[in-house]
Amino acid sequence: VQLVQSGGGLVQAGGSLRLSCAVSGSFYGIAAMVWYRQTPGMQRELVARISREGSIDYSDSVNGRFTISRDNAKNAVYLQMNSLQPDDTGVYYCRADVLQADWDPGTMVWGRGAQVTVSS
Repeated sequence: VQLVQSGGGLVQAGGSLRLSCAVSGSFYGIAAMVWYRQTPGMQRELVARISREGSIDYSDSVNGRFTISRDNAKNAVYLQMNSLQPDDTGVYYCRADVLQADWDPGTMVWGRGAQVTVSS
């Protein structure tokens, strides 16, 4: 099982980017799907989380600007980032809690990360 990330890049402040992440391989299902970001010298920060049922949480720093969504048919999660600011610069990682059976508590699988750079 692996996560394939796409998206990211360089954008001016106020611009938008969209990140995508898809799970491939053999598995029973996917529980939560999460986006994190890491900036130099800082711990990895949870940005947004979406449960299997669609419950969503955002960090205060992105609430109202970022939108997380998932397509269960495609085993994919997305992060639409609007009104980007230089403080949003960092490496963005997706994580999926992959299930191998209905009773499985889940295994965290991580994407390789995507650089997002917001210039002022």
